[in-house]
Amino acid sequence: MSRIQQTFDALKAQGKKALIPFITAGDPHPALTVTLLHTLVEAGADVIELGVPFSDPMADGPTIQRASERALAKGVSLRQVLAMVSEFREKDGETPIVLMGYANPIEAMGMEAFVAAAAEAGVDGVLVVDYTPEESAAFCAAMNARDLDTIFLLAPTSTDARINQVGQLARGYVYYVSLKGVTGSGALNFDEVAERIPKIREATGLPVGVGFGIRDAETAKRIAGMADAVVVGSRIIEEMEKYPDDAVARVKGLVADIRRGVDAASK
Repeated sequence: MSRIQQTFDALKAQGKKALIPFITAGDPHPALTVTLLHTLVEAGADVIELGVPFSDPMADGPTIQRASERALAKGVSLRQVLAMVSEFREKDGETPIVLMGYANPIEAMGMEAFVAAAAEAGVDGVLVVDYTPEESAAFCAAMNARDLDTIFLLAPTSTDARINQVGQLARGYVYYVSLKGVTGSGALNFDEVAERIPKIREATGLPVGVGFGIRDAETAKRIAGMADAVVVGSRIIEEMEKYPDDAVARVKGLVADIRRGVDAASK
């Protein structure tokens, strides 16, 4: 059983929902990433999504794009991201880490080599935005062989056929994109989220995390009342972008506040 499944099982037994914050590896500075990972755990993270910097993203909005650009300008590579996870694991052997990124860096390293390196580093799951279910059988097989979870995105526009495809391949949890557009854009349609989540659960049997557009404790509370997990990314990056010299304290305060919102839904 993967650490991700163990985490969701434990939370379910407690009647709680998961908080999944996202940061980009190497932003605002590579030397700060591991400290930020530990800070997220201290603030209440159950699972962490760690973005792999990439020059040509398609799902990330301007905020996360700028974070990738800052990290790439400092020379952060996929291998360095894996080294950061290894360093994190020296002190934390429990919190699941999910790498989130794009196919190019993985293909450049070689799929089998990447999966082996990710397992050795202590990664628990991988979400590759541009690996579609139709093209992911080999990747999922390699991941499954190492007991790593392959996370997939679903969107308001996903068809029943696509949801069923994801249900056959996905492990860990499913990431439901709550709005049409990129990260950090638009406003949440809570009614649509409430309608879609039961259908996804029925097709996949997996916990459903909801992200894109969650910016504060109140929004997190409403989403946590419907979903199994709340994913927050752009809002955290914005805080670090605005206060780079006080990033750790600012992130800790923000994530702790969102944690309170998530827990309020459980009550």
